Amino acid sequence: MKHLLFILSPRYDAHEGLVGSARSHAAIWRILAGLGLIFTVSLIGTKLFFDLTASLSTELLAPHEGETPAAMLVLLFSFVFVSIGVVLAARLFHHRSELSLFGPMPLFFRQFRRTLSGLIILWLVLTITPPYGVNVALVPNLEMGQWLRLLPLALLGVLVQVEAEELLFRGYIQQALAARFSSGWVWMGLPSVIFALGHYLPAEAGENALLIALWAGLFGVLMADLTARAGSLGPAVAVHLVNNVVALLIVGSPSSLNGLALYLAPFELSDSAQIRPWLWVDFAMMLVSWLVARLAIRA
Repeated sequence: MKHLLFILSPRYDAHEGLVGSARSHAAIWRILAGLGLIFTVSLIGTKLFFDLTASLSTELLAPHEGETPAAMLVLLFSFVFVSIGVVLAARLFHHRSELSLFGPMPLFFRQFRRTLSGLIILWLVLTITPPYGVNVALVPNLEMGQWLRLLPLALLGVLVQVEAEELLFRGYIQQALAARFSSGWVWMGLPSVIFALGHYLPAEAGENALLIALWAGLFGVLMADLTARAGSLGPAVAVHLVNNVVALLIVGSPSSLNGLALYLAPFELSDSAQIRPWLWVDFAMMLVSWLVARLAIRA
């Protein structure tokens, strides 16, 4: 019980190691200017990247939909422009290096490795213990040989995408707000709200859009907690990576972003009757993954 209470306790002493270097340049105008720069660099860089790849192949005319392997890879690797924007904003407006957003590199890699190992063990246990499989008929998407050939590049692409989102939300925004405001309601809550809004997709998810966005917001809060507790982005990157590998590379949505998925779910995101029970499963896995990461930090 003592160890469980320690794991669950919201002690954020390690967070100071991340935000301390940001306190001397924590004015609100700097944060807003930085976000403006990140948005501009991301928008222009992604547009140019999409135009360039579209000129090379007609398969890449709509990479944002991610419905072919090539289009999905282009979309994932386009997130590098988010990272570039964050690096420029941190340097120009906060006089911080990009590495300071990740936390001490030895700590980052140690916590990333431990969390990733724990999550892999978790998924292996879930796979080899009853009940076996799922009670829905998954739809084959890619042939196994093709999927395996694409897997190394696909994993790298998901890592680029996940690293960019964590660097932006739990790196730049969370740390900049924490340097300016002491209340966790601000530096944990505001980035999570923005993260949730980015996952609000009524055109694709219909009546489920709000619930999916709420789930994304909760995921943001849990990743903010991990970052503050760990003193690095390592655990959050690991949890986010495993989550997106499952959702993008193993069982994708038939609605979009499925070009690299081995299987597709047999129902659309907008299908309330089918999706909502699985959202509760996703919620449970989210909490269990968070607890695994907490244990990894404790180790």
